[in-house]
Amino acid sequence: MLADNRHPRGPVDQAPPFPRTPVVIFAALALFALAYALINEQQLVHRILYRLAAHDRASAILNFTALGIQALALLAATIVLPRRWYAVAFILLMISAGFTMGYQQVMGEPLDAPTVQWVFGERRLAVQAGATFLVPLAVAAAKWLATGALMLATRRLLYRRDAGRTAIVAAAIALIAAPLPLMAAGISTIGSERALYQFGVEVLRAEPPPPRAAVAIGRPTLADAPPVGHIVWLVDESIAYDAYARLVAPSLAAYRPIDFGLTAAMANCSSPANVAMRSGVAVDTVSPSTDLRATPSIWGYARHAGYRTIMIDGQVSGGAPQNLLLPPERALIDGVVAAEAGYTTDLEIAGRINRTLKTPGKSLTYAVLAGAHFQYRDHYPPGTIPAGSPLTAQYDAAVATSKRGFFDALLAGVDRDRVAIIYTSDHGQNVQAARPPHCSADPVRAEYEVPMVALVPPARAEFLAPAAPGVRSQSQIFPMVLWLMGYDRAEVERRTDNLPGRPTRAYVRFGRSVVPLAKGDRIDVVRSAVFPGD
Repeated sequence: MLADNRHPRGPVDQAPPFPRTPVVIFAALALFALAYALINEQQLVHRILYRLAAHDRASAILNFTALGIQALALLAATIVLPRRWYAVAFILLMISAGFTMGYQQVMGEPLDAPTVQWVFGERRLAVQAGATFLVPLAVAAAKWLATGALMLATRRLLYRRDAGRTAIVAAAIALIAAPLPLMAAGISTIGSERALYQFGVEVLRAEPPPPRAAVAIGRPTLADAPPVGHIVWLVDESIAYDAYARLVAPSLAAYRPIDFGLTAAMANCSSPANVAMRSGVAVDTVSPSTDLRATPSIWGYARHAGYRTIMIDGQVSGGAPQNLLLPPERALIDGVVAAEAGYTTDLEIAGRINRTLKTPGKSLTYAVLAGAHFQYRDHYPPGTIPAGSPLTAQYDAAVATSKRGFFDALLAGVDRDRVAIIYTSDHGQNVQAARPPHCSADPVRAEYEVPMVALVPPARAEFLAPAAPGVRSQSQIFPMVLWLMGYDRAEVERRTDNLPGRPTRAYVRFGRSVVPLAKGDRIDVVRSAVFPGD
């Protein structure tokens, strides 16, 4: 059967058109090297060239060796695998390469397992992302096609029809297992031809999330004021502080909010920002070994205080929850509502929450709004602004459309003495053409600049009014919500961060690897005295 696979001739298995002279062999190897460099451009830049520029010669050599071993395994497979075997290998290679090269061309950084987890968690935005990054994706497609052509040319020039069974089996095993010894040695540089599968397996094999810890603070007291009946935590999408101040704040002015001013987001991506906000962050002790999956979470504290828990997601109409809402956390939520409804999503969410605020009892609602995610033009009706308007005008139109009438609908007929509302955005926005608006590999300050506003009963307002100058952080919302539930203020602040009457104790920002995939994994987090992106 093996011999049968080797003899039928396909378009890339014909006898070489030229004798295998040293010149032909050298030319074929040059084609293969070019193909492998194209497919692994970001690995070469980040893992090798940047390491050399940083005078980290040892890491550069290790990473180059890792890529070299994987390249040799692929070259061996190209030379000796029978036609059908090679066809399967080539198709799998091109699938992985297409995914990896597309991501890397847009983001300008190598792929890794946490990123694969993040990409699939945000897959609902694939169409919008494709439209926004059409040019870099077209460049990636051109490189991908060139890679395929170069690989087939190499095959045509070097294929050995007379390769023995042992060589074929050895090449197949090497192709599959090449990175395993490297990974065992702690070298994580994976070639793009296998990255999707390698990292995908890591994500699928990730350990189940740990159970959420029990709440370790006593039940709420009446120390400062009675607990608030209904608490609403609004997390808008991609609303930068500047856009809020110009386009949203005027609609809030009549309700006399406490505006904490420009606030630092805890991430420049939606998923890590939401995970950090829901989990609560101890800003004094957070580190790469922190596991936010194990905190009691906002839901645990709410339940402990006797609140009904509700989550509304205005960015999905069904299917799996987004923003890394894992099963142990989901189990603590009494009701999860998928509420995407086109241009009127946020207005309809406001109406839904308004009805809850008029009911007896206590509730905590965490609402992810639709906001103004890219493509901005998808978030306002056609004709709102002239076609071809600049990106800044599109963004403003999207923000204005999403928040038009929102707070009026939210607060209509509501007893403000029983209700507290906190409003923020998941991250800021860098509104520039041909640049990632957020979640970039080299983030700028604009990606972290968000609003933070509170509408609270008068009995609580005096404790939250800004009493000291300084920039606030999203890490201060969690303790504010706990305090509104009636938990002891000093204990809450000790465990997390200051209430926002005072500045944050530290700026904490998370990357996409916000939660570990396995025990012992380190997450991407930075604790600093400097505003993120500065």
